[in-house]
Amino acid sequence: MPPICPKCGSHQASGILCSNCRATQTEIDGIRSPFRFDGVTRQAIHQLKYSNLKAISPCLAELLANYLESNPLPGEVLVPVPLHPKRLRERGYNQSKLLAWELGKLINVPVIEDCLIRVKEAKPQVKAANLEERQRNVIDAFSCRNARVSGKQVILIDDVCTSGATLESCAQALKSKGAISVWGLTLAREIQE
Repeated sequence: MPPICPKCGSHQASGILCSNCRATQTEIDGIRSPFRFDGVTRQAIHQLKYSNLKAISPCLAELLANYLESNPLPGEVLVPVPLHPKRLRERGYNQSKLLAWELGKLINVPVIEDCLIRVKEAKPQVKAANLEERQRNVIDAFSCRNARVSGKQVILIDDVCTSGATLESCAQALKSKGAISVWGLTLAREIQE
């Protein structure tokens, strides 16, 4: 998908820091996504997320493992982006947790799933009208309930990055409990033209 902004991973023709990252101080150390959120990738993620096709998660995690092999990120632990308990009850599983567990097995990195929680229920980010609404949607939405990430380099796992607002909010919560670094790794990135 290059060239990209070296921090947020968004498409950036010049390959230098994008104007958004130059203008905003963030807690997330960087975001990487091996695929665009379109075509077959979009279909696969929708099957995993909305059609209960959990069996596809090992294949998708293998794509992430292959990406990390040639594009390593600093990380001692994987942390999946959590769902709000209500959404988790509706769906029955967290697709990001499935990806994290499968990826952890492939790259031999432990998963910490019990520290980061979603405390604020909000409409799905995909339904937010714009970047500002997405950012407002996730302000104080996540909390770290223990210090298991203290002193650790974290790779935060999610399925799709649209604006990066969810990953940023998670990074704030993780760093508040002592995480040294937080990199976001998502299967796909929605390209904002």
